[in-house]
Amino acid sequence: MITGHFGLAAAVKSVERPVPLWSLMLATVWLDVVFVPLYLAGAEHIDPVPGTDGGYGDGIIYADYTHSLLGALVIAALTGLVAARWWGRRGGTVIGAVVFSHWLLDLLVHRADLPLLPGNAGDLPRLGLGLWRYHLLTAVIEGLLILVGAALYWRAARRTGGAPARVNLVTGLLVACGAVTLALDVAGL
Repeated sequence: MITGHFGLAAAVKSVERPVPLWSLMLATVWLDVVFVPLYLAGAEHIDPVPGTDGGYGDGIIYADYTHSLLGALVIAALTGLVAARWWGRRGGTVIGAVVFSHWLLDLLVHRADLPLLPGNAGDLPRLGLGLWRYHLLTAVIEGLLILVGAALYWRAARRTGGAPARVNLVTGLLVACGAVTLALDVAGL
């Protein structure tokens, strides 16, 4: 759901002008950024769903630290505290909320693979509504998220006097990157 996360970042930028778009884009995928070294170290892993082609959303993701509810809250709070040094208390709060939004969006699409506690302590039930089972529907929703986010960004930037060429370029890049990411997701790459 990378495309959907980016759409959310653009939508947030439309109302939070002081926070740079690049920081919102990074914040929205920060849980995945932290996931990568843990994945490479073998602490977190992805297993293909039996009976699927292993494509878009066809994995059970055991991100038991980065994508646990408590882990995501801790990572979001720490990231927000660091961001507050550059963009003030409100900016840090926004960045922290955007980091946590990743978990909320993942809750919609992941199969029941999101633990409540880091390391799945207590072996509590895992969460996930499983929207990824419906590839086309998920792709449409992600496409809509990037288009709505880009449109909100474009409208807000134009209204606040952003240079038209720059605003159009950034909006076009958002949509293009979203389209490429979505195409790669759907293709299973």
